[in-house]
Amino acid sequence: GHGKCDCGKCKCDEGWYGEACQYPTTCNLTRKKSNEMCKNSQDIICSGAGTCQCGRCKCANSEGNELVYGKFCECDDRECIDDETGEICTGHGKCYCGNCYCEAGWHGDKCEFQCDITPWEIKKRCTSPDGKICSNRGTCVCGECTCHDVDPTGDWGDIHGDTCECDERNCKAVYDRYSDDFCSGHGQCNCGRCDCKEGWTGKKCEHPHSCPMSVEESTNKCQGNSNLPCSGRGRCECGQCTCFPPGDNRVHGKNCECDDRQCENADGDVCGGHGICSCGRCICQDGWFGKLCQHSRKCNMTEEESRSLCESADGVLCSGKG
Repeated sequence: GHGKCDCGKCKCDEGWYGEACQYPTTCNLTRKKSNEMCKNSQDIICSGAGTCQCGRCKCANSEGNELVYGKFCECDDRECIDDETGEICTGHGKCYCGNCYCEAGWHGDKCEFQCDITPWEIKKRCTSPDGKICSNRGTCVCGECTCHDVDPTGDWGDIHGDTCECDERNCKAVYDRYSDDFCSGHGQCNCGRCDCKEGWTGKKCEHPHSCPMSVEESTNKCQGNSNLPCSGRGRCECGQCTCFPPGDNRVHGKNCECDDRQCENADGDVCGGHGICSCGRCICQDGWFGKLCQHSRKCNMTEEESRSLCESADGVLCSGKG
């Protein structure tokens, strides 16, 4: 939104630079605030593989090879390069975020080893009890499953088992990226199934035996107009929602249907300082528009110039749809 694309390259507006015009030339953030925005989940600025520029990471790609990338420069595809051949994954796989995913018949960190078992045996070893290869949650490499165990929160290890048959995300009571709530805190997760403590029942151990209503009645009461109980942002107990994260009043409503975090930009400003947040949607002040009230209605074009830019190839304004 800070430049124009010309033949695959960005030509940035005044005041912006970078290959995607993502860096402002002047920064109104303090160094401390900027660095906080650049820290990864381990509190390391730009994962130690880049520099922080006004709250955004600039990754160290000195040779212009684009091998270090990610919001926090967390992906380093140089780790996929084989020392002997100099090729990525020795030419027998694809690199994703510093990890090699090998073609059939190859394995190893850099796909440097060829499999010594038949394709039939490879398939047999990787087939899960339900007849799927690695339960459709992993990649079969030389008869062993590598599970795709990255969940929406960015955590690792929720999917496991010889054929990735165990998915512990099924034990989560709250479908919210800020929560890590297994079996509602009232049970043990075993291979994706909750074994509830005494006094609790339900698929996620969310229902106390003392509750006068059934599990179905409780779920329906918590669901409201959403597809998920408590809109996927809270815990349902006996027809009552407790919103997550606890103590954060930005998530509210009878069924946790309002998520005011959606009104915040990367700097944490609500509606860009040009509006108010109402149940997760920005209501902009006069003169401002956009999902986060980020655009000014002031226009430095004549009406004729404006209309000419809105015309489609057949001369219809906004293709007749806007």
